[in-house]
Amino acid sequence: MKITFVLPWLSYGGGTRVAAIHAEGLRRRGHEVFVVSTPKKVPGLRRRMSSLLHGRGWPTSCRDHPSHFDDMNVAHNVVDTFRPITDEDVPDADVVVATWWETAEWVGELSESKGAKAYFLQHYEVHESQPGDRVRATWRQPMHKIVVAQWLADVAKDEFGDEDVSVVANAVDPDMFQAEARGKQGRPTVGFMFSTTAWKGCANTIEACRIAAKKLDDLRVQCFGVMTPTKELPLPEGAEFFQKPSQDKIREIYASCDAWLFGSLREGFGLPILEAMACRTPVIGTPVGAAPELLADGHGVLVDQDNPASMSQAIERVCGMSEDAWRKMSDAAHKRATSYTWVDATDRFEAALMVAASRNHMVSQA
Repeated sequence: MKITFVLPWLSYGGGTRVAAIHAEGLRRRGHEVFVVSTPKKVPGLRRRMSSLLHGRGWPTSCRDHPSHFDDMNVAHNVVDTFRPITDEDVPDADVVVATWWETAEWVGELSESKGAKAYFLQHYEVHESQPGDRVRATWRQPMHKIVVAQWLADVAKDEFGDEDVSVVANAVDPDMFQAEARGKQGRPTVGFMFSTTAWKGCANTIEACRIAAKKLDDLRVQCFGVMTPTKELPLPEGAEFFQKPSQDKIREIYASCDAWLFGSLREGFGLPILEAMACRTPVIGTPVGAAPELLADGHGVLVDQDNPASMSQAIERVCGMSEDAWRKMSDAAHKRATSYTWVDATDRFEAALMVAASRNHMVSQA
């Protein structure tokens, strides 16, 4: 098939990474894959002034922003400026895939020659930073939906009456995230990904660590992130922070913990859950994104959302496990994370695109 992916500006974010993996996987299977994207969107004057005042410089548009597509052998066109993608930017194809609500608006306007329309959904962006009415309108468009977690398929069914949805869960690269079987750490150790974005739930996670440290007085806390901790969101006393660590270092951090903490208030999928599990680290997580599916049946621990006390109790429980019980949970987490691969995910994504093409053919023949 000829397949086009339409993306907004590319980055090193998890969503771009997943799209890149699927694009490269399809190319390796002999499909003709093309990617079209925009440069980074220039923020409004207020956000630009804020960036300047906080020492991050004056944001400008950039066509060569680094991203996960840089190492992919996939044809890629970055248009001249951030704007809607039109027929002139997109080759004729069998399927064209929108990857974000704005791109879904653009893909919805493309002519039939650009391919059957599919909508790859990694989140439900109905929150304060996005225009909810426009986001919902894209879910109503007659495109075949491909989602990364069951909860998104439930949204499609319950809110938009669409039951014909393809679930293509994310996987983890075993060459990038893996660890040898091990026991508990000599000193109880937990870790988490730091972010100042409120819905990532770091304030709750940090508070959970502080509460747990009162019972586990030698508790070690490790975290990494892109942004440095702030006065408004300080880390627990003695916590170790790694800014923009390499993939090897991230793997090392995961594998040096007794538990990985996932405190998000909302999430599309939650790739760190799988990454930590692949490194044999049990995850203590809130029931958002794919966590309910990944952590069920003893593969991890689900805790109450927006409840530091609940997470703290789970930290005490996991760190206080016997060596044998912890090893069993560690092995179960690893088995769950590695039982489904990116090859399996590409199988499902490829099948979903064929469904989209088939649905388009049936509509055109009607």
